[in-house]
Amino acid sequence: MSKKSNIEMCNCIVIHEDIVTKVKEKMPKDELLYDLAELFKVFGDSTRIKILYALFEEEMCVCDIAALLGMTQSAISHQLRILKTSGLVKYRKEGKVVYYSLDDDHVKNIFAQGLIHINHK
Repeated sequence: MSKKSNIEMCNCIVIHEDIVTKVKEKMPKDELLYDLAELFKVFGDSTRIKILYALFEEEMCVCDIAALLGMTQSAISHQLRILKTSGLVKYRKEGKVVYYSLDDDHVKNIFAQGLIHINHK
């Protein structure tokens, strides 16, 4: 038994050259779109999302994040390294303690827009 798709299909064979040309001119370079796809992959892990949410609320050290999420410091450090490499989090040292926070307001905006989107459904 086949399932019918809710996606409407175009049955025409006419290519709207003006629209295709207009969009093609505005399309970012492939390298930029690849980088964007890689950034969104980082958001594809629920542990990283939890860490980002925690840092959305408060600057935290690895120990605190590990306690909050019930995970090992090693596991949290691994995820923070990915988030840092992606430019989503930054850190500062205070003595022997390293505090993590969101890199900038862009990250807060991405996160907030994502929450707005899923609550909109």
